[in-house]
Amino acid sequence: MSEEEVVRVDASAFDLQPDPERATGAAALCLHGLTGTPWEVRSIAEALVERGIRARGPHVAGHEGGVRQLASTSRETWLEQARADLEALRREHERVYLVGISLGGLLSLRLAQTASVEGLVVVGVPLVLRAPIPQLLPLVRRVMPFQRKRRSDIRDPLAGARHPGLPAMPLAAVAQLIALQAEVIPRLGTIEIPAFVAHGRFDRTALPRDALRLHTELASRDKELLFLERSGHVATVDYDGPVLARTAADFLGRL
Repeated sequence: MSEEEVVRVDASAFDLQPDPERATGAAALCLHGLTGTPWEVRSIAEALVERGIRARGPHVAGHEGGVRQLASTSRETWLEQARADLEALRREHERVYLVGISLGGLLSLRLAQTASVEGLVVVGVPLVLRAPIPQLLPLVRRVMPFQRKRRSDIRDPLAGARHPGLPAMPLAAVAQLIALQAEVIPRLGTIEIPAFVAHGRFDRTALPRDALRLHTELASRDKELLFLERSGHVATVDYDGPVLARTAADFLGRL
């Protein structure tokens, strides 16, 4: 693939505002995945803005400073910053939603368990990491604190080539993600708000069966499950990205 074929993308944080005449008084906090950037949730954010919903996509705590800063960032810090961003939106808007992919989805679920929100969209949420990662992680991270990343779990080659993110995975951050899973899973049944669950059928990072479990265990009366038949883990920017953005935004828009 030539350099000319790879379109560079904007990986910065965003705060997208709808036209005043279309504004609904609602806002969404959009959270990206581990070692990722706000680009991962921008497509859904742009679709929300078209429906009159403000969309804010910050960097998850620890990601702006590189892999070493992320390695020293705890799940409590991830949550504290996300909660502060959520509360800031709550002070300005009547209704607030959460949108998250992968780690961002886990954070969104935890916030939905502990804060007041009106709706939820989660994509590619890893409830359980594949064996033997959890079992070997305490030993491996002592001798290899960082694992260099290979190509992103995206089936579209052009999208994969332009996907921005950190160059390595801090194993300390993976340990924090596993600890966050342990906090989220037992309390899934406490989430009663409308929820939209999506997952790439070819996801090699988070098992598609996690989406089935999540959809089943959520206590929401209004909930939808969408499998994206052509996409991998970062489905928001993969082949099914436009369909996912439109469908997720429609779900929150009708609330």
